[in-house]
Amino acid sequence: MRELNKMELEFVSGGHGVCTPNDFGGITDTGGFGRDLINIYEGLVAATSHVIERVANAL
Repeated sequence: MRELNKMELEFVSGGHGVCTPNDFGGITDTGGFGRDLINIYEGLVAATSHVIERVANAL
């Protein structure tokens, strides 16, 4: 088995001189994305709780 040359490595890896580490489907700041998801979830929980409380008080 032989080692690949630079041109073959670029072809196989799809690099062509461009490397974007820690890029998950266009998301580069995964920590920030995770915090955003948590904030959205907590907002939905707060809104649902508010609606349930309003309905319970109306009965």
